[in-house]
Order: sequence, then structure tokens, then C-alpha cells
Amino acid sequence: MSFLSTYANPTRFLRFAERALPWLSGATALLLAIGLYGAFTAPPDYQQGETVRIMYIHVPSAWLAIFAYVVMTSASLGVLVWRHPLADAAQKTAANLGAAFTFICLVTGSLWGKPMWGTFWVWDARLTSMLVLFLLYLGLIAVRQTMDDTPRGARIAAIMTLVGAIDIPIIKYSVDWWNTLHQPASVFRIDGPAISGSMLWPLIVMALAATLLFSTLHIMAIRNEILRRRLARLSMQAVRAGEIAGNESMEAAE
Repeated sequence: MSFLSTYANPTRFLRFAERALPWLSGATALLLAIGLYGAFTAPPDYQQGETVRIMYIHVPSAWLAIFAYVVMTSASLGVLVWRHPLADAAQKTAANLGAAFTFICLVTGSLWGKPMWGTFWVWDARLTSMLVLFLLYLGLIAVRQTMDDTPRGARIAAIMTLVGAIDIPIIKYSVDWWNTLHQPASVFRIDGPAISGSMLWPLIVMALAATLLFSTLHIMAIRNEILRRRLARLSMQAVRAGEIAGNESMEAAE
């Protein structure tokens, strides 16, 4: 909590972003290069063949689609309970990234499903709940664009985010609660991963790289949001100052 309290100050966050972004960008590029190399050199699956390589994009995207919403949920609590200065900016900017990763997850899942299931889409519990998540992201983005940066808009978006969080456990446990075409968990299992090590390590590296990519993009987006709001505030002050000066000149002329 001390870290959050320290960097809840926009000026301190901007200094933190300036120092952290070069390191995060470098680490992201390095891990992506290693992960992609492993993904292309890993052996094909004995059943799925070369199409299994879609997994190295699909699985990290699915993980980040959920992770982004968890970040938004935490930020929404910050808006409603602690009212951190950056909580609203973090919630707003995470929605765009979450929508992008969810879209990638749905597209790659459809491309993967065609050769495996014979169709691009089925109303499977996992697929349907992911589609609902994508619609939640779009709805939250629309709300923020409609309400601008008003405190009322921030509270409405935060409440909507908390209500929509019920979809996260549904996505996670849908393959356990219902009989679905989607395969169950194959990495985080009590009895160990169900995929070979030659395919597992590139997947883990890609997931770490994707997480660093999200962190880098999110910090950049928050930084840009802070600067945008400061510019909007300065523009508003300049307009008001111009109106006051205009009124004073008119009074002097009279």
C-alpha cells in the first residue's frame, strides 16, 4: 500500500514512468524475441500439427484479457473507496488494452477452432463468456466517452466494472462447471502441466512477455492520460481567463 500511496501522486507517477518505461520496453522486447523463437522452433503437436502454434498468441491474449479486467476492478475500488488520484486514469486506460487483447483472443481462438472443431464459432461456455467480456469492455469504453472525465462518469464506470467482474470466475471455471468443447486447464494443474516441456517453456515466456507488454502499454497510457487531463485543465483555465479579460475590457469601454 505504501507503493500505491507514493505513486498515486500524478507528478511522482510521471517520474516513475520516465525511469521504468525504458527498462520495461527492453525486457518486453527481449522476452518476446525469446518466446517467438521458442514458439517457431517448438515441435508440432501430434494431433493438431502446426496449428498448435496459435496457442502461443491465443493463451497469453486470453490471460491478459482477464488480467486487464482484474486491474480495472482494483482501480474501480480505488475510485469508489480510496479515491486515489490515478485510480480513475488506470481504470479508463486498462479498458482499451483489455478490449484489444480480448479481441485478439477471440480471433485467434476462432482460427484455432476451425481446424479442430470444424467451425470458427460455437456457443461454448468459455467462448460465450469471453464474448461477454469483450462486450463489457466496449460498454465501459462507450460510457467513458459519453461521460468525459466527470466524477459522475468515473463512479458509473467503476460500478459497472465491479458488477461485470462476475464474468471473470465464470470464464475461469466454465470448463469445469459445464460440458464444453474448450479444453480444461493444461498448465496450472494439481498433477502438473499436461503439455510437454518443449512446448511449455515458450508458452510461459510468451505469457511473461505479454504481461510485460501490457504493463508497458498501461503505464504509457496512464502517463498520456495524466498529460491530456493537465492540458485540458490548462486550456479550460485559459478560456476562463480570456472570458474574464473580455468582460473587464467591455466594462472599461462602457
